[in-house]
This record gives sequence, structure tokens and C-alpha cells, in this order.
Amino acid sequence: MSGINFPIMNNIFGRYVRKNISRIEQGILNIIPDTTYKSEKAVKFIGSIGKNISSAEQRLILGASALMSQPFIDAHNKRVDEDTRKVSVAKTISKIIVGTTTGFLIRKGCIKAIKECSKLPAPGVKKCRTIFAPEIDEFKLNENSDDYKQYQNTFGTIAALVVMMFTNFLIDAPLTKYFTNLLMDKSKNKENNKSTVSGGAK
Repeated sequence: MSGINFPIMNNIFGRYVRKNISRIEQGILNIIPDTTYKSEKAVKFIGSIGKNISSAEQRLILGASALMSQPFIDAHNKRVDEDTRKVSVAKTISKIIVGTTTGFLIRKGCIKAIKECSKLPAPGVKKCRTIFAPEIDEFKLNENSDDYKQYQNTFGTIAALVVMMFTNFLIDAPLTKYFTNLLMDKSKNKENNKSTVSGGAK
């Protein structure tokens, strides 16, 4: 064993892995067809999505798509028993609804707050409203420019991410637990009502 140089072996193995990963990545890129959007309507539509759909709306869209798929997957997980599936579905639904709602509201609120506090300096504009304003000379912005609006949306999204570092366990976790228990109680009451009706029918 003393004759084997482990660092050299590791380097050779590392180069081999990196080389094959590069080949795989290139193979995937080769499969994707080159596409150029020449239609003016398509270009305008794609551009309008980028301008008008902020991170708040994106969170809402992701939440809606998750609500349509994840509970269904949990409900049909045959690797666990029925009670575990019910708890998993209730927890998933609660987590998606709470996370989407708080995520949307916090993002929307932070973006709006940044917009209110990033006014460009001008006569009649209070100094407190220009706290987060960008440097005009550097950005050469005006309040109607796309760059200025993008700056506000991006700044608001960053602020929201900072806020959500705390709200995830201060708000999301307790609310998720509350709604999970609420859904489980409703499910149990429904089962009890069914058993009562079936028992009375006998």
C-alpha cells in the first residue's frame, strides 16, 4: 500500500469524473434545439411577463401548481399506511397554503415598501422617501424606465428574503401546524359521521 500515491489517484479520478460530467452536460445541451423568437408578438409577450410578473406573482403561481400536484402524490404513496398518508396530505396542503400566502404577502409588501422609499430626489419629495433611491448619475434612471422598476422589484425581493428568514419559523411553522391539526380534526369528524350513519343504517 505504501507504493500507491493517493493524491495522484484522486487527481486522476477527479479528472475522469469532470471529463464525463462535461460530456453529459454537452450532450444535454445538444439535445435542446436552438430557438430564435422572431415573432414581434412573442417577443413582446415574453418581455411583458418579465416586466409585469414580479417575484410575488411567481410565488403565487408556484404555490398553485404545487397545490395541484403534491397532495395528490402524497395521497397515493403506497409505501406508507393510510393514517400516515392522511397526515402527510394535511401537512402538505397546510404548508403550501401558508407558505404561498405569507410568501406572496411579504414579497408584495416589501416591494411596495421599497417603491415608496426609493423615490428619485426631486423638489417636493421628502428625504425619507429617497432612502433606497439609486444613484441617478450612475444608473441614469427616471421613474418610468424599466431599469428603475426592475431595480425596485429586485431590491424588494431581496428585502423579502431577509424578512422571510425570520417569518418562516415565527409565522409559517405555527400556522402550518395549526391548519394541519384543523384538517386532521375535520377528517376525523367526517369519518366519525360516516361510521355513525353506517352504524345507524344497520
